[in-house]
Amino acid sequence: MKHDHRLGISSVNLVTRHLRLEPNDPEKLQAAIAEVDQLRGVDSVSFNEEKKRLDFVYDASRLCIDCVEEILIKHEVEVSHDWWTRFRQEHYRFVDQNMKDNAHHESWSCHRSSSGTNGN
Repeated sequence: MKHDHRLGISSVNLVTRHLRLEPNDPEKLQAAIAEVDQLRGVDSVSFNEEKKRLDFVYDASRLCIDCVEEILIKHEVEVSHDWWTRFRQEHYRFVDQNMKDNAHHESWSCHRSSSGTNGN
């Protein structure tokens, strides 16, 4: 079954992210989730209550994890401070930047004939 993505979302650049959150006020969490869901480039966002984990999918050529974290901070929702979550955040930042760079990079090949030559 084909999944329909939101308008403007490139399935090639979709990434899935998981952030464990500290216990917090449910109203603030819902407000943060609603705002994250409105970001251009977000395909889906949900909160796994059992695991205390925010799960979201976005187009990494348009958005990065820092944008989501800024909204969480604004709503006073804390990301867990354990080493695994911090490791994941840094890995996500690296991958997001790499995907953004690659999405805007014009590929080059030494096998292309340059302009002004006849292929010799």
